[in-house]
Formats: sequence, structure tokens, C-alpha cells
Amino acid sequence: MQLELIHASYSYEPEKPDARLAVSDVSLTLNKGEFVGLIGHTGSGKSTLIQFLNGLLKPTSGDVLFEGRSILEKGYPVKTLRQRVGLVFQYPEYQLFEAEVFKDVCFGPKNMGLPKEEVEARAKKALALVGLGPDYYEKSPFELSGGEKRRAAIAGILAMEPDFLILDEPAAGLDPGGRNAILSEVSELNKKEGMGVILVSHSMEDVANYADRLLVMSDGKVLYDAPPREVFRHYRELEKIGLSAPQVTYIAHALRERGFMVSEDIMTVAEAKEEILRVLKMKEAGQPLPGNEEDPA
Repeated sequence: MQLELIHASYSYEPEKPDARLAVSDVSLTLNKGEFVGLIGHTGSGKSTLIQFLNGLLKPTSGDVLFEGRSILEKGYPVKTLRQRVGLVFQYPEYQLFEAEVFKDVCFGPKNMGLPKEEVEARAKKALALVGLGPDYYEKSPFELSGGEKRRAAIAGILAMEPDFLILDEPAAGLDPGGRNAILSEVSELNKKEGMGVILVSHSMEDVANYADRLLVMSDGKVLYDAPPREVFRHYRELEKIGLSAPQVTYIAHALRERGFMVSEDIMTVAEAKEEILRVLKMKEAGQPLPGNEEDPA
């Protein structure tokens, strides 16, 4: 199952001859089961691109395909598309509107015309997937913490059992604990449910930890489309467009400059710890360090 963009472009002022394209001639394929990170500086076209994927915006030129069918064709069931390609906006708590959490999560599947029993079963499953048990069912969404509101909003999308889940900065404004909890739960959904995930983020650490494919946008175009480790090897090029690599990548390069020959491809704190311990053990054993054939002492 795939979502495809075919030479998709978009201008917010197409009538103007000098109008800038927010998205410019983008072609890419997103597969169910992938965890894709999407990064880019403000104004790079990220938000416009993700709105193509469930029909909230239609490209001014090009096409969008879902399961090989153009979503732009006359009579295409866009409502069904939005049930199968769920989009959770930045600050998704603003999507909560019912008096109780359980009713809010039931809203999507109820609108799909499902029987009451299935609607409630889906809502319970979705809330369980995001770590909100029965104690939360009758609470007002506005009584919840910031992280709990995010979970409830994501559950509302999950209850429709989408094939793809698009998340626009889902951890924005959360403390590190709340951020890790949300993203860990999304990662588990990707692995256990086979759901395709597209994560828009300004955090290089988040995409390094969770994504297996990384798209980098700049000036409306896709600059890189590769595994995160490969993308972050181009950290100097990323800096030129207002981005960076994860902090530990810079630490690894600084250590190498000081003769501590750790791998240059470190992206996460866990990898950094493992690599530093490995090199220390080699040094203690008197073994030549990788990339440094001189006397290890």
C-alpha cells in the first residue's frame, strides 16, 4: 500500500506570475509500514506537503495517488481517504471538543457509520494503545495534562484504524519525558500495527531515534531522501539550509579531532555510549584504535 506524489507543486498565489512555489515538483513514494521523518526549516514546504497526502490541499500541478488511484479525480471519496490517512496537527489538543475523552475518541468511527459496539471497541483499543485506560474515559479533555491531551487526540485518529498516520510536531511544547512517551508509543504502533508513520519534526534527535527514512525539504523541494544515518553525514550541507545533525554527531566529530577515534556515524546517546565504551576497552587492552594505527598509549 502506497501514497505517491507525482511532480506535485503548490502555490498559494498561483495568479501572480512571480508567485513562489511552496512545494515544487516533488515526486516520492511512501509505503505502509515505514517510519518516515520529515524535516526542514520554517517555510520549506513541509506542512503543505503533508496536507497533499490526505486531500486537505490539492496541488496546483501534479498528482497524488493512494493505492494507485488519483485522489484528484472527480468523485474520489476524500472522506474515506482521510479515515485511512490520518493527520494529527501540531498542538492536536485543539482538535478535542467533546465533553468527555471517550466520546471524543468515538467521534471518528461513529462518523464512519459503524455500529455502536464497534465504535466503542475501537475507541477502547485506541485509548489503550496510547496509554489512557478506563480512568480517563469520563474525564473532560481539558482536565488532562499536555501529554495526555496529545494522546487523546492521537487516539481519536487511531480509532479510525488508518493505514498511515501523519504527525505534525506531536511533541512540540512537551517536556523530555512527555516527548519520549508520545514518540515511543507511535513507534510501537508502527512496529506492531504495521501503520505507516510520517513524523514532521524540528528535533534531529527525534528523527534519529525513531525514523528509518528521512526526507529533508528546502525551498519546496526534497533535498535528501535516505536513511537518517546517511542524511546526517551531510551535516555541513544541512547547516547551510538552517538545519543540523543530532548533538551527539557533533560530539563524535569533536572526539575524533582530539584523537579519540569513535565512529563518525553516531546519531543517538545510546550509540555514543556504546561506541565510547568500545574504544575505551580497546585502548585499555592496548589494541590499535580504529582509524589510528599509531601507538594507542
